Amino acid sequence: MTVTEIQTRPHTRTALVGWLALCFGVGAASSIFVTRSILTWYAALAKPPFTPPNHVFGPVWTVLYSLMAVAAWMVWKTRSSTCRRRGLRLFAVQLALNFLWTWIFFSTHQTLTAFLDLLALWAAILLTILTFRKMSHTAAWLLVPYLAWVTFAGYLNLAIWKLN
Repeated sequence: MTVTEIQTRPHTRTALVGWLALCFGVGAASSIFVTRSILTWYAALAKPPFTPPNHVFGPVWTVLYSLMAVAAWMVWKTRSSTCRRRGLRLFAVQLALNFLWTWIFFSTHQTLTAFLDLLALWAAILLTILTFRKMSHTAAWLLVPYLAWVTFAGYLNLAIWKLN
């Protein structure tokens, strides 16, 4: 191990913790809206086939937020560049849209508006993947399950809007 590796390792670990804290912080803040509505408003909605039971969402989001954080961290570790800045800005945008969707859907109960936000979120995730891929194929692939889950969430959201 070189002196440079020893000196950068703590900073790199701290950055990973920071990305994890950011992603899980968004998840924790979002959960405030969910817990207020899950047993009342959401429980009363007509839901489409294949709607998972409520207990599935927590573990899924735990995995997704972990993968998202690691992907962002991997890109953050790359050499500073315009592409890296763009990728991390896109990451921040998709994270904000993620938070916004939860607020719109569970707090304001505007399912169509939430679906429109979800479309923007889906596009932001795709752009993030395409940008991350230029710096790290692994980081890009780590976001693919998130894109798949948001696609599934889009099906659920659209169906809930139509059914209610």
